[in-house]
Amino acid sequence: MPEPVVVVEGLRKSYGDREAVRGVDLTVERGEIFAFLGPNGAGKTTTVEILEGYRERSGGEVAVLGIDPAHPTREWRERVGVVLQECRLPSLLTVRETLEMYAGYYTTPRPVDETIAMVGLTEQAGQRNSKLSGGQQRRLDVALALIGDAELLFLDEPTTGFDPAARRGAWELIENLRSLGGKTVLLTTHYMDEAQNLADRVAILKDGRIVAEGKPGELVPAGRIVTRVRFALPDGVAQDELPAELASKVADHDGRWRFETSEPVRDLSVLTAWALARGVDLPDLEVTRPSLEDVYLELTAS
Repeated sequence: MPEPVVVVEGLRKSYGDREAVRGVDLTVERGEIFAFLGPNGAGKTTTVEILEGYRERSGGEVAVLGIDPAHPTREWRERVGVVLQECRLPSLLTVRETLEMYAGYYTTPRPVDETIAMVGLTEQAGQRNSKLSGGQQRRLDVALALIGDAELLFLDEPTTGFDPAARRGAWELIENLRSLGGKTVLLTTHYMDEAQNLADRVAILKDGRIVAEGKPGELVPAGRIVTRVRFALPDGVAQDELPAELASKVADHDGRWRFETSEPVRDLSVLTAWALARGVDLPDLEVTRPSLEDVYLELTAS
């Protein structure tokens, strides 16, 4: 089994008396898209900059591609690609000229035209950077991270400020990185739907600590975030006719009945068994699992 791309144990970072990162443990496997989530000041940027080798840590052990990023080599740098939240490119150079310049920094770069095609900029290859749209500039940023054929890509809030169409295009581009084989992506984002759609696993940071980690659809702390059940009662059936253990929970909500439960399997079994026994239907029965945004808001609430 391949070794993890990122291994972090007890990571700490202090600025004077303020501890920005407080004992983070983290593992990122090869080929994953892994998302870091958290409010401003949670420690995301500090953690990622330590992994990139741009910031010193105060304590803990870190290995990225088998190397301590505090002591990077040129060979290690060529295996890591970084897309910053904001990057200023030479405005008078064309897309192709920019990539040709950056390709010269690497020992074995990817072919320039192949990389341009990969990020969907073939039609803009001869266009000056200053004439690119925001979404096209972001695609060029990704191309610059790919030109060295990096194994690990850090994407720092890659779709901030994008309109919905541009964001969807960026998601498709990031998802397509899987087809390159062996590429690992570490993504930071404030968009919950972005993490929900792209990430294999996510970690939520708060106050310098990871408060939850796992697959986006399974990140539900037991007993803290409830499942919502909605349904309509058949004509002539009143609330007090429901099973006693549910009647006290159910409330009218815009003409439909709703209750919340931390034990959805048990309570749904009670509800459906009652309906079957009475020979009635439950129109518009709907069970809503907590979304990643629900989990995030619950875990990061002050």
